[in-house]
Amino acid sequence: MRILGVSFDYHDAAAALVVDGIPVAAAQEERFTRVKHDRRLPENAARWCLSRAGLAFGDLDAVVFYEKPFRKLSRILSNSLETFPRSASLFRRAAGAWLDERLWVGPRLERAFGLAPGKVLFCEHHLSHAASAFFASPFDEAAVLVIDGVGEWATASVGRGRRGADGGWELTLDAEMRYPHSLGLLYSAFTAYLGFEVNEGEYKVMGLAPYGKPRFADEIRVMLQPFGDGSFRLDLDWFAFHRDPTRAFAARFESAFGPARVPDAGDPAEDARLCDVAASVQLVCEELVLAMAREAARRTGSKNICLAGGVALNAVANGRLLREGLFARVWIQPAAGDAGGALGAALFAAHALGRPPRWEMTRADLGPEHSPAAAAAALTRAGLTFEELPDDAALSGRVAELLAAGRVVGWHQGRCEWGPRALGGRSILADPRPAQMKHALNEKIKFRELFRPFAPSAAAESLGEWFDVGAGPTPEPYRFMLATAPVKAERRAGLGAVTHVDGSARVQSVEKELSPLYHRLISDFGALTGTPVVVNTSFNLKGEAMVETPDDAVATFLASGMDALAVGPLLVTRRPDGPLPGRKPWAASATPSDGWGW
Repeated sequence: MRILGVSFDYHDAAAALVVDGIPVAAAQEERFTRVKHDRRLPENAARWCLSRAGLAFGDLDAVVFYEKPFRKLSRILSNSLETFPRSASLFRRAAGAWLDERLWVGPRLERAFGLAPGKVLFCEHHLSHAASAFFASPFDEAAVLVIDGVGEWATASVGRGRRGADGGWELTLDAEMRYPHSLGLLYSAFTAYLGFEVNEGEYKVMGLAPYGKPRFADEIRVMLQPFGDGSFRLDLDWFAFHRDPTRAFAARFESAFGPARVPDAGDPAEDARLCDVAASVQLVCEELVLAMAREAARRTGSKNICLAGGVALNAVANGRLLREGLFARVWIQPAAGDAGGALGAALFAAHALGRPPRWEMTRADLGPEHSPAAAAAALTRAGLTFEELPDDAALSGRVAELLAAGRVVGWHQGRCEWGPRALGGRSILADPRPAQMKHALNEKIKFRELFRPFAPSAAAESLGEWFDVGAGPTPEPYRFMLATAPVKAERRAGLGAVTHVDGSARVQSVEKELSPLYHRLISDFGALTGTPVVVNTSFNLKGEAMVETPDDAVATFLASGMDALAVGPLLVTRRPDGPLPGRKPWAASATPSDGWGW
């Protein structure tokens, strides 16, 4: 059975192709259009997915949209009536978008892809998230927890996946929190208050939090009424997202926490008050995630848990969940946000319509790859001098030498990653030892805020020597850079570029069997330096999508201060003559997603 899952219209549009229960291709639309968080119907991603499998749209058994538009519209109408007349502008904006496009997802997909009537199916938003986690996990049974801003109505869901009586696999969601009571929207309100873009800057709040102390945590706890089952209700007098499409928080925020930060107004890490607000909301977020996880454990009795939804990308909360030991094993979908809903919708349909085999997601490289000939053509067009290395050992050895000498290298290898994390396919790499490397990368390479930390990739067999990831097998989230861990105290001075101010790092564990070239590079660097760890940040500049093609890699290399570029077996070690570029004009971001989840 051939099923295409799609997500679009809100943020991070994507497509994923599942053939007989096995995902063969998945990609976000932004990788093709270069529009960060592109929310438009993912025609490019869908066409690439089918071309990867040698299929045409007529060969598909179904195309599955990741949520149910009519159910979502019912929530918008109900909320608008409850908050009228203050919600009049929200209703006008929503009505225009829905009557114009969003209600007609089926016909739009039929037109775009030439589908026969009846081929388009719909899956509930949180079921799509849940399926993206459980049906990609290594578990025969597990609790499932979905936490995000909002789907149709649900903002958090608890359920269970397991083998059914008929030999197939069952996935059910048994309890949910409903809009407007939402952890994702609570966190987004503080993201806006701190001057960052909602649905983009939440990870900046997470990165800012360690610079502060959670002295406002009690004030934030006043905003919500918790219950014994892990759910809670928000005091809506603190918020505006449910009635105003342009504002997330009410005036009471500034009375309690002081003036909101103006976007791009200086370095927030230099303002202790803002840092303390970030630390406070991060602590409350962790407490609420743990409360929901405890309820999932109580309801299911399972020792395993699968997580998805945008909040599941909060690596600090994930790290705490691992350390609390509520579950023996934790698995998180690498594309936990709305893009991952495309994969989940396809997987859910595959298991609902048939009895396919289970598939375990051990790698996240589901996107496009490019030949050495395509790489050579891109480098030649740009007038770059390059050499072709004869094999992986030669390439790895040369790049390791460059990194050990303090060079910053663009690394474009194999298939593109699925999800927001660079995992060694589309990465910028550097030496993790000198603390000044963090400043240089932020200022001269990525052109972004100086407070933001960088993540390390470490050889799996050495991981426990450098990072406190617990005893026993390495938890799966570290494979996909989805959780933070303390850097061991005696190693922090030697990992100055990747140790955050609280002594933590969002580390990736790289296994030889799963990522042989990247593992070889890290090992070669370790042989030269005694440190089998490298800085790994996504191959993009501020405001841009991660690079996908060799041409994207070349353009980003030339627009930054990177010293070298490796695209497949081809290595560029000499930049064009002339001064290094200054800050470049950023690619336009997609239109901000409308009104906090609708």
